[in-house]
Amino acid sequence: MKRTTITIISLIIGASFFGLLFLQARIVDAMAKMRKAEFDETVFRALDQTSRDMERNETFRYLETVAVSTDYEAENLSAQVQRQRVEASLALGDTTATPFKLQTLQRSPSQTPKSLTLRPNSSLDAASQRFQEFVKNAYLYQKGVLDEVIYTILYNASEKDFRERIDFRILDSNLRTELEAAGIHLAYHFSVYDANGEEVFRCADYSDKGSDYSYTQTLFRNDPSQKMGVLRVHFPDMDKYILDVARMMIPSVVFTLILFLTFCFTVWLIVRQKRDTEMKNDFINNMTHEFKTPISSISLAAQMLGDTSIKKTDSMVDNLSRVIVNETKRLRYQVEKVLQMSLYERNNIRFNEKEIDANAVIDDVVKTFQLKVQQSGGTLTARLDAEDAAIYVDEMHFTNVIFNLMDNAVKYRREDEPLQLMVATATEGNHLIITVEDNGIGIKHDDLRRIFDRFYRVHTGNKHDVKGFGLGLAYVKGMVELMHGTIKAESELGRGTKFIITLPLID
Repeated sequence: MKRTTITIISLIIGASFFGLLFLQARIVDAMAKMRKAEFDETVFRALDQTSRDMERNETFRYLETVAVSTDYEAENLSAQVQRQRVEASLALGDTTATPFKLQTLQRSPSQTPKSLTLRPNSSLDAASQRFQEFVKNAYLYQKGVLDEVIYTILYNASEKDFRERIDFRILDSNLRTELEAAGIHLAYHFSVYDANGEEVFRCADYSDKGSDYSYTQTLFRNDPSQKMGVLRVHFPDMDKYILDVARMMIPSVVFTLILFLTFCFTVWLIVRQKRDTEMKNDFINNMTHEFKTPISSISLAAQMLGDTSIKKTDSMVDNLSRVIVNETKRLRYQVEKVLQMSLYERNNIRFNEKEIDANAVIDDVVKTFQLKVQQSGGTLTARLDAEDAAIYVDEMHFTNVIFNLMDNAVKYRREDEPLQLMVATATEGNHLIITVEDNGIGIKHDDLRRIFDRFYRVHTGNKHDVKGFGLGLAYVKGMVELMHGTIKAESELGRGTKFIITLPLID
């Protein structure tokens, strides 16, 4: 599958996941808003009913006060009405009272509507007329008493102090009852303010948490504005209550995120597998080219030696023999590098550690490599300043590590400037620091973090201006780690590269 195809599919599926998450977020937001609106409506309805209960309780208290003073007058009025009814019944000549008539005679005047007042009739005698007049007067009297009671309530309420008109315990009880009846069982805090905005009461456990979203209700709405009050209520856990509606969406969001992460991991595996496949293909192509060249040289030299038609001199034989030997060594070196990497990957590499003097080993490598650097037109400098260079490593693999780093410097030298290669050692604490620095072409920042990967080469594909398998630095890093050390690279494109190896010294 092409990289472009993978990218397009990934973008489409990724956009779909983000769209799904966006829709789920919108649904949660809409559900929260609906729950908030429902909560607001319920609270306002409960506060309105609480305000009505306050006014009704105040009315009941005044009625109880007025009732005590009017009980005596009511008893006298009732006795007079009863006597008039009896007189009217006797005047009509009705000596026997049926149950219906007794029930009618015992009815209170205040319970007789105006529409039941009898019309004057010529057949009625004077006693009946007097009874009707008495019933009418009794009704008007009781209506006047009721009007006086209502007027007294309004007058006394307007004159009474606002704090004295409210029983805050009853207010708290009524408020709790109305909220629970409306299905709201949240903890609440409330306070009461007078018409001037001064706080006159607050609940004992009052706190400002959640007070940014408070609900207000006017108390004694039918009174003059200067006699009104305000009830303010807020719910500390209202946000939690509103967001509880989102709980049902949490599993859906979690599963969506799991699917998205799984998709990302799958795409990462596909891209990585594709990259590894490309690097292995490059490795095979480079290995084929690396093996083909020495094999062709050996084959050509062998054919010349075996061709009887060609007259051979001693110098020609020596030259052909040298070509065969050099190309055989080159071929053996490449095969050995692949085998070493294979053994390292399988943790089956032989590692014979012993105490060595790093300065002495590096000096031997420098002397061996000096000729190769000079042939490329460069200079090789060694600054082995470490006073203590005793380390416990495998000498052969340590030598290969230094050789590989120096060989890379020659391979990646600049064409427009002579190579300047420097190898140095220094002691830092109980560690030996080895640096291999050149002024070559350098490495890009994106490539710098991948140069120690197997098969990775800055120049890949069929371009063979720089030969190799992409195993050298991977081998170097593996060997240094087996020596209990670390290696890092510092490079700037066009300025050169510096490798720094840190190894523990022998105590």
